[in-house]
Amino acid sequence: MKRKFMYWGGLLLLPLLFANCDSDNHPSPPSRESVFFIDYRSIEGKPDGMAVIELDPESLDFGKIKNKLEMGVGVLPHHIYYDNSAKKLYTTALGGNYLYQITTAVDDNGYPLLVSATPINTGTNTVGENIFFTTDNRYFVTFMGGDGSLTGGSVGVFNATTNQLLHTISGSIEDDPTKFIMYPHGISINESRNLMMVTSTIHPDLTSGVGNTTTLIDLTTYDLIKTYTVADSPTDMSAPVEVLLLRGEFPQYALATTMLGGDIWIAPYNETTHKYDEFTKIFDGASHGLGWTLEMYIDNTKKLYVSFADPGKVLVFDISNLPNLNLVKTLDADKGAHHMSFFKTKSGKSVVAVQNNLLDIPGINSGTINVIELSTGNVLGTVDLRSQYGIIAESIESTRGPGSYMHH
Repeated sequence: MKRKFMYWGGLLLLPLLFANCDSDNHPSPPSRESVFFIDYRSIEGKPDGMAVIELDPESLDFGKIKNKLEMGVGVLPHHIYYDNSAKKLYTTALGGNYLYQITTAVDDNGYPLLVSATPINTGTNTVGENIFFTTDNRYFVTFMGGDGSLTGGSVGVFNATTNQLLHTISGSIEDDPTKFIMYPHGISINESRNLMMVTSTIHPDLTSGVGNTTTLIDLTTYDLIKTYTVADSPTDMSAPVEVLLLRGEFPQYALATTMLGGDIWIAPYNETTHKYDEFTKIFDGASHGLGWTLEMYIDNTKKLYVSFADPGKVLVFDISNLPNLNLVKTLDADKGAHHMSFFKTKSGKSVVAVQNNLLDIPGINSGTINVIELSTGNVLGTVDLRSQYGIIAESIESTRGPGSYMHH
């Protein structure tokens, strides 16, 4: 049976190829751009897990959870990812076994059906955060807890076919304060430069330590190359949370967001040193009444979308003329604005779904998902997961493949 692919606004969306399902024996699911996976935590002491939810405000099922996969009390599934072919689905977790492959199927109505979560052996690495898949059959996972030490943190290297842990990258600040990994959360890779960068955010208990750096790593040798300060001063604990190494058609810069600093930082790639130069602040959140800068996404128009959890905004930037970062528009979301996914409604409106919650931290944990029209900024619909289901979403991803042009 020949597989069909669907193009959306120039972005190739691979169909979700379901594990344990023979495509020749099962009909292809109908086009459901507006159906999403969410990682969620229970706020009622029940098991955490993943869910499938309809997010088209034009649908009679808007806000309806189609099915759930309970993963256990305290598992706290955290970030959802596809592999490069969109054939495999993964989630990291702050608790439980820290990293899982998710098996799905199709229900009688053509909706994705969550079947099971298979734990992946992460060795001594704890508290799974972000994943990056490379084209050479590897994937890299940041572990904010590392080996569990006070200043720990690591990056696990896995075989993308077998999920076997191949190597653990680590480096202590006590051993070398110029090259270390500590509390890594964000990760980005530029394969053409053979470089990876991870952020130093915050200790998993949110109290024992805070970072203010990013670290550059050789993608082949796994050697730590350099640790950069991404803060106003060495004592400014800005908590860089995400990093994006722009690549391909984009200007060759590194961008970083600072969770506690509330800012966006930039560093140019240096063709002579084959490293990035120092980071400088390119956008000051406080001067715009913004804080808790979190995620960076690029949509199919090649605009950069950055979420600010406080007070709940998504800023849209033109990045075609970097290092000039030009603000195009501001979208209003709820407190805790965090992850995003782009899609079109039934009538063809281009929208973004914004998940509003960061770790259930008071003041930035609304527990909602806003669906915002990109052209007008109008909120077309809001799902209140907290009041409707007793859960709050940790992250969001399309069920038809990655819901953005580039994330990190």
